Amino acid sequence: MNAPNALSDPLVTIIERLRAAVRRRFGEAADIDRIDVATLGGSNRTLLFDLVDGAARRRLVFRQETYTLPNSPFIAPHPQFKLLQIAQRRGVPVPDPVFEFAPEDELDRGYVVGFVEGETLPRRLLHDARFADARKVFSTEAAGILARLHAADPAEAAFLADTPDSLDPLGAQLARLDYYGEAHPALELAVRWLEQRRPQHARRVLLHGDFRVGNMIMGPEGIRAVLDWECSHLGDPMEDFGWLCLRSWRFGNHDLAVGGIGQRAAFYAAYEAAGGQPVDPGAVRWWEIFGFVRWMVLNIMQAHGHWSGERRSPAFAACGRNTCLIEYDLLMSLLGQYD
Repeated sequence: MNAPNALSDPLVTIIERLRAAVRRRFGEAADIDRIDVATLGGSNRTLLFDLVDGAARRRLVFRQETYTLPNSPFIAPHPQFKLLQIAQRRGVPVPDPVFEFAPEDELDRGYVVGFVEGETLPRRLLHDARFADARKVFSTEAAGILARLHAADPAEAAFLADTPDSLDPLGAQLARLDYYGEAHPALELAVRWLEQRRPQHARRVLLHGDFRVGNMIMGPEGIRAVLDWECSHLGDPMEDFGWLCLRSWRFGNHDLAVGGIGQRAAFYAAYEAAGGQPVDPGAVRWWEIFGFVRWMVLNIMQAHGHWSGERRSPAFAACGRNTCLIEYDLLMSLLGQYD
């Protein structure tokens, strides 16, 4: 636990403003306690705190946007909060959306959600014996979550319709790559491959956009919550499949295509059994190759934030090195050497 007087001056101000925001919504008797600064998650400021209201105590999470990347693929906190509400109504497990910040809160852009206990670190989820039962049901649970999300009425998320990733996902990646001006021949080769093999027009659905191990809170029994909705957009449901099956998210378990945990056939069958449309393996492959391109562009963007001095961090610096690893996996996948 960090007492406010042990924190930096900016955080002291934020905490006092958060306390005032809580009292606006829950009454003057409400207070906050047990404030912790989260060390994971690099794109936003995250604080954990208890909402104390009389004898009741509830653990909550404060999320505040602190930096916007140039030509960013990330949607703002307001639509993220709305997406949490939509997902919750569809039966998708998410942190409970509690409230958004308002102008009078002086907390810029962000929101507060319920805290969900569990594990997010992929290597623990993939290898720790505590999660053996969770791994057994992962494919079925993940498929059911995507089926419920994809069944949502796209009109509920019409606020995403005009985002670049909803309008033309490949074009959006090329625009970002052009902005940063880096030459990557392997990426150019993949773009040519993608342009020549675009899948037929598919039904547009609400996509999570970053559905993978690491963006889920899991317990020993299975998936407890799906996190990180800032990449959500409208598009082909097979895009969420291609992203989850990307080799980058298998964390060494390369023979298990579905997040390093499950096999494709069982995952596809579970999705269809849960009400999802028939899975097109050819379209999934296209979206996997696209996923390498997108993941490279995201790493280029994050590395730019470090070397430009706008957001210095060893984690973001390492993203520059990651591009080489992604290029190798991309080329091997194009050659048919990888599943």
